[in-house]
Amino acid sequence: MSLKYESTLREPLVDGVKDYHQVTEDIISPIEGKPGKLWYVGFLISLSLLGFGAFSVFWQIYFGVGVWNLNKTIGWGWDITNFVWWVGIGHAGTLISAILLLFRQGWRTGVNRAAEAMTIFAVMCAGQFPIIHMGRVWMAFFILPYPNTRGPVWVNFNSPLLWDVFAISTYFTVSLLFWYSGLIPDFATIRDRAKTKLRKLLYGVAAFGWTGSTKHWQRHEALSLVLAGLSTPLVLSVHTIVSFDFATSVIPGWHTTIFPPYFVAGAIFSGFAMVQTLLIITRKILHLEEYITLGHMEAMNKVIVLTGSVVGCAYLTELFMAWYGANPYEFATFFKYRAAGPLGWSYWIMMTCNVITPQVFWFRKMRRNVMVTFVMSIIVNIGMWFERFVIICTSLYRDYLPSSWSYYRPSWPEVGFYMGTFGLFFTCYFLFAKYFPVIAVAEIKAILKTSGENFKEKMEVYEGESAEQFAKAVHHEHAH
Repeated sequence: MSLKYESTLREPLVDGVKDYHQVTEDIISPIEGKPGKLWYVGFLISLSLLGFGAFSVFWQIYFGVGVWNLNKTIGWGWDITNFVWWVGIGHAGTLISAILLLFRQGWRTGVNRAAEAMTIFAVMCAGQFPIIHMGRVWMAFFILPYPNTRGPVWVNFNSPLLWDVFAISTYFTVSLLFWYSGLIPDFATIRDRAKTKLRKLLYGVAAFGWTGSTKHWQRHEALSLVLAGLSTPLVLSVHTIVSFDFATSVIPGWHTTIFPPYFVAGAIFSGFAMVQTLLIITRKILHLEEYITLGHMEAMNKVIVLTGSVVGCAYLTELFMAWYGANPYEFATFFKYRAAGPLGWSYWIMMTCNVITPQVFWFRKMRRNVMVTFVMSIIVNIGMWFERFVIICTSLYRDYLPSSWSYYRPSWPEVGFYMGTFGLFFTCYFLFAKYFPVIAVAEIKAILKTSGENFKEKMEVYEGESAEQFAKAVHHEHAH
């Protein structure tokens, strides 16, 4: 009998003495009981932000885009900055789920469910900005290429903004399918434990008649791999296409070929930071410290320091090319207006948050410190927001004509709309944490026998013996 096991040198992915029943109890119990006070406080704050955001959007639609502080020089401001920022945050979920699944990385199991949910909610927030930015929201159907009788009035397939529509809708659909298909076995578990008829009915419908048969598991595995294969190129393509909104123009500061890889690295960077923020709060409120371990955080912090370094390298490349290219307008954009102009403060916030501060994660003690990780995850996302602001506003506020030079500060409807998307995001996340298992129960059980703490301890005990003897001992223990 051959035995599949993991090295004892690797730390366990599930802490504590756990069996299958205990895993189900720990993760499903919070869904079955009433949420605590912290959940209600967070949910009410989210709802109030969502209400303020809805009012801001109503105000803007009623009075027009003129209520935003955009002008002839700065045609894009907070709206497109926030759009790119939210799309970036949506990247980590699919990356953790798809690419780490294909590479068989066990540590994804503790964090993938929350990350996938985060992706869906972030893309929902991002999609609103281009639609509202149109001004005449009721004309949104013009961007959809359906057969029509309007003759030459057709969408412009040469526009990267149209590519955004296709990329983001595809990304959202595949991410939703991936997230939902992973939930089906857990819905069946909740259905079987349900104490009320309504609960049993609702979770039963959601579980699609899942029985846990071998055939069901085979189809589930096959579907997961197919969706992972579809999602992997999407991770690269979505933010590449978003970067084309800028890179295919001729405006100094945007016309650069480094944008696609640099945007993808930045998206993974900000996405992982947001996953850290959410998971640290979630593990504390729902008492899931034994499933979302320091090992999970350390693995994600390694990705953050890697992608942060890639982004830093891209910043330096941009500065080098602006100098080396000998284009006076490109040089002025980067060195005079971006780094030293009236909006220069935003450039240095971006540099500090994205390049300098993540370097603390080179130290193992810092990577495994919960408080440092939490603070850094927020700093990184502040920095990544400023990156998008710098790319958009500091490239536009100085034109070829000094008479049209301008300065940008957002109006209250712009700020309100942004806060409203936070309200939507966290309202959805709180509801998700209440009604759905935040951690994939079935996947945790799948790795429990190779990566659980108590299993690893037994492995060390039997390390001197042969694999055959070890297997017999484990088999004998399960028989009893």
